[in-house]
Amino acid sequence: MTNVLTDARSIRIKGRSFLAVMLSPDLPIDDWLIRLDDLAARSAGFFLGRPVVLDLTDLQIDRPQLKDLIAELAKRNVSIMGIEGARPSILGSGMPPALKGGRSVSDIEVPAKESVDTPVKPAAAEARPAMQSIVIREPVRSGQSVIFPEGDVTVIGSVASGAEVIAGGSVHIYGALRGRAMAGSIGNASARIFCRKLEAELVAIDGIYKMAEDMAPNLRGQAVQLWLEDDAIKAEKLI
Repeated sequence: MTNVLTDARSIRIKGRSFLAVMLSPDLPIDDWLIRLDDLAARSAGFFLGRPVVLDLTDLQIDRPQLKDLIAELAKRNVSIMGIEGARPSILGSGMPPALKGGRSVSDIEVPAKESVDTPVKPAAAEARPAMQSIVIREPVRSGQSVIFPEGDVTVIGSVASGAEVIAGGSVHIYGALRGRAMAGSIGNASARIFCRKLEAELVAIDGIYKMAEDMAPNLRGQAVQLWLEDDAIKAEKLI
């Protein structure tokens, strides 16, 4: 019996672009993974929910090594959305798809780790370097990232759902926070987050996270400040 298609409605297919991080490993892979762990430790939440493309251009590895690399990245909560520059012979079933034609954007710089030989002063006499700050004079739109490890970030506008602001110091948002805000990203427990209207997907301070569903309902839509206390994020309304 022949089935006749009577529903003539079309299938809607849309195109959409996303900003992804490109990881370019080098050999030996074990040493590269150690450096990646160091980056993640100094920039808490850097890879959280972020699309990542693996660039294998000129990297001489075989299929078993690639599978091991993808598995090691998965252990670190780094989800690979695609692979660029790989020889077709090393790709296979169950691996991320091959990608090509991506456009480069400016590199993301992460400050180098301080030398372990640097003398440590007593806490009472510790002198922290003066924090810098930047001001973003327009809204941060979905898919955009503002990353400033050197100090505070102030946004004169809103942060859309799907956008993120990552600061080494505090985050000030003079509008609605609907995306993600991460303060104290390289180790600053005194950093705070301020926003005119709290509707965040995620907030983080010094690597401690709070998701939207964990926030008090009475704070939603309110002007709020958030800070870290006893390894937990606290929040209160701004008067």
